[in-house]
Amino acid sequence: MGWVPSIGFLERYRIPRGGPAGIELTSESDPTMIDPNFILLYVDSPARSAGFYTQLLGRPPVEESPTFAMFALASGTMLGLWSRHTVEPAATAGGGGSEVAFAVDSDDTVRRMFDEWSTRGLPVLQAPVAMDFGYTFVATDPDGHRLRVFAPAGH
Repeated sequence: MGWVPSIGFLERYRIPRGGPAGIELTSESDPTMIDPNFILLYVDSPARSAGFYTQLLGRPPVEESPTFAMFALASGTMLGLWSRHTVEPAATAGGGGSEVAFAVDSDDTVRRMFDEWSTRGLPVLQAPVAMDFGYTFVATDPDGHRLRVFAPAGH
């Protein structure tokens, strides 16, 4: 059996009732509206992927086991790395079918991160380019998950 979150884990990493940082939920907000706050990526080796994301994010995982690792991001979102061999129900899709996106403050930051990630040897699928939504590039993690860095248009 794979990783299963305990009640204590869920309580410890729950997003505050008022909402994630920068987003205020008012009393008029629909209490039934859901707010996704976990990203789960299925990986071949949680330990290898945890090492990769520790370097990429500049922080260690807050939870780690042989089949799972979890990172607490500054936004309040949790990034989980779950072994594709133990996830239940079994995953049928591999990496590359979605993206984890990192919004940054400027085109210069996009270029700087591109240079840093290229120097680290991350596979690059798209070099920096201006697109309709902003300036961006795309690299991949060890499991082929797309990592997009972008500065929104108008910044």
